[in-house]
Amino acid sequence: MFKLLKTEGRARRGEFSCAHGGLVQTPVFMNVGTQAAIKGGVDAFDLREVRCQIELSNTYHLHLRPGDELVRQMGGLHKFMNWDGPILTDSGGFQVFSLAPLRRIKEEGVYFSSHIDGRKIFMGPEESMRIQSNLGSDVAMAFDECVENPAPYEYAKASCERTLRWLERCKREHDRLNALPGTVNPGQLLFGINQGATFEDLRVWHMDEIAKLDCDGYAIGGLAVGEPTRVMYDIIDAVEPHMPRDRPRYLMGVGTPSNIIEGVARGVDFFDCVMPSRNGRHGKLFTWEGTVNILNAKYAMDDRPISESCGCPVCRRFSRAYLRHLFKAEETLALRLAVLHNLYFYNELTARIREALDQGRFEDFRAAYSEKLAERV
Repeated sequence: MFKLLKTEGRARRGEFSCAHGGLVQTPVFMNVGTQAAIKGGVDAFDLREVRCQIELSNTYHLHLRPGDELVRQMGGLHKFMNWDGPILTDSGGFQVFSLAPLRRIKEEGVYFSSHIDGRKIFMGPEESMRIQSNLGSDVAMAFDECVENPAPYEYAKASCERTLRWLERCKREHDRLNALPGTVNPGQLLFGINQGATFEDLRVWHMDEIAKLDCDGYAIGGLAVGEPTRVMYDIIDAVEPHMPRDRPRYLMGVGTPSNIIEGVARGVDFFDCVMPSRNGRHGKLFTWEGTVNILNAKYAMDDRPISESCGCPVCRRFSRAYLRHLFKAEETLALRLAVLHNLYFYNELTARIREALDQGRFEDFRAAYSEKLAERV
């Protein structure tokens, strides 16, 4: 399932396998298609062209619309969206966290109101596992509570303890569902999630406890929610030594190109973030020379591609001037092209990180690009 090929410091080069697709090369950036599509008009065939290895969709959103039972009847999420590669589904915990005014957290689970039509919904560990089983994803994420930042210590401690109990329930239900006849994907894996807000002692305790449950992989959740970047790195530094060496490590919802490089340096294998698609839809483009704001007037007559060092479909075909025009004219094609470019860049970033690890020069790569990629062109 996961094979660690080599290390450089704490940085790890590995391979991951699951029920769909071939070997996933790690470190890997997962392309976020929350509702079984990348925002900006990008489909599964586009994902192949921009070298996506793993697609990520969301349990909460797909449960509400079109409904996980419908997806099951359609043969599962892979068939529904015509994607034959690996899919990871987030448990819905973060989305429930973001609905703070609409939710009540109890030991049994969370009661909340749909953001679409206001109807009352309950989701607990068992419900999250059943929804993800219906979707047939390759990796299901455990149902957890993502606490706000900053959080009082006592609340964060109680939340950690509850998330541990929820993981135990997730694992029992996940094992039961995988063994049922007619399960969409009986080879579905389960990743546990480390929580503990920004308290290092809670993070370490929680990681030690969930590691005992022998999940297929482990994630660090509840970061990139407003805490300073240095604090995020300190939490990873504290937790990483307690994560099983032979299981994939996933840093949830992170982040910038620099965050990914620094996460790899701290022993992380999997990343996801909406940043490439969200920033792209606002004309913010990532390149090896730094970030480009394509709306800037200086690009009005610039016939160069977004980046002359980029091999993406957009840079091979269109100019900065044309892309700026599309944004200014409010053409939807602008969003599609910008998102395609940014996704290609993020996938290429992790490909170059892997190449640097293979060649034993990751620290040189880190020194060259960790700060540079945050600069503006």
